[in-house]
Amino acid sequence: MTTFLQQLVNGLSLGSIYALIALGYTMVYGVLRLINFAHGDVYMLGAYVGYFLSRRLRGAEPSLPRALVVMLGAMLACALVGIIIERFAYRPVRRAARLTLLITAIGVSLFIENAAQLVFGPDPKFFPSLAPRADFHVGGVRLTSEQLTVIAVSFLLMVLLRFFILKTRTGKAMRAVSFNLDAAKLMGISTDKIIAITFALGSALAAAAGVLIGMQIPKIDPLMGILYGLKAFVAAVLGGIGNVPGAVIGGLLIGTSEVMVVGYLSSTFRDAIAFGILILVLLLRPQGILGRAQKEKV
Repeated sequence: MTTFLQQLVNGLSLGSIYALIALGYTMVYGVLRLINFAHGDVYMLGAYVGYFLSRRLRGAEPSLPRALVVMLGAMLACALVGIIIERFAYRPVRRAARLTLLITAIGVSLFIENAAQLVFGPDPKFFPSLAPRADFHVGGVRLTSEQLTVIAVSFLLMVLLRFFILKTRTGKAMRAVSFNLDAAKLMGISTDKIIAITFALGSALAAAAGVLIGMQIPKIDPLMGILYGLKAFVAAVLGGIGNVPGAVIGGLLIGTSEVMVVGYLSSTFRDAIAFGILILVLLLRPQGILGRAQKEKV
């Protein structure tokens, strides 16, 4: 039982990272019906921005305020990156065929990955310590301060996003654009502005995930966004692509499943489990856990 609880804590910590990244996928899909395959690379950029900001603060002792400054800086930087990607890559082809959008997303992803290797170098870098480290033991289960920070910050950001979407004027406009973009235009909503805000929010959450993973697993590289991005996409599909609570549930399930497989079977299947779940979801419930089947006119 102790082993199960330990793996559950590890899974929730990892799943929180997937959930933050998956929220960006599901928000963008909700307003544009676009799979932003460059989103995982924005997560990578967030980790690097956090790395360089933390190096600038090298003289400061590890503390929660220092970690907060690094995270907010990374989130702001990546929010700007998200706006730039939407404005110069996706907006010009927004009315084009779905295949054009897909190819554009893949092209942006490859561009960011190769540019990152040129700018940052292909060698991995190691995240400095941002916050004080401590271990806690509860009933034989080991809890690290990094795990607790990841879970707490992730859920706080998810709650704030939920509040923003449901209770603010901009959030209501986002829901209107998601429901019907053309009708939202007729109602006087600036759809370009709302779409840009959606990209900014999703990218900021991905940046937060990048900093949190750097705190927990302090090794980053320019290609780290590929696998994490794909698994987060699987999480978004599992929860119901376009559904915000579904993305959170999907991320937690993927993270927990991955860790349980490592603990009880073999680390060989660690990456395969996410894609196995994707195949099962597509076969048994294509709309995801919280998604709704939609009829499309032909």
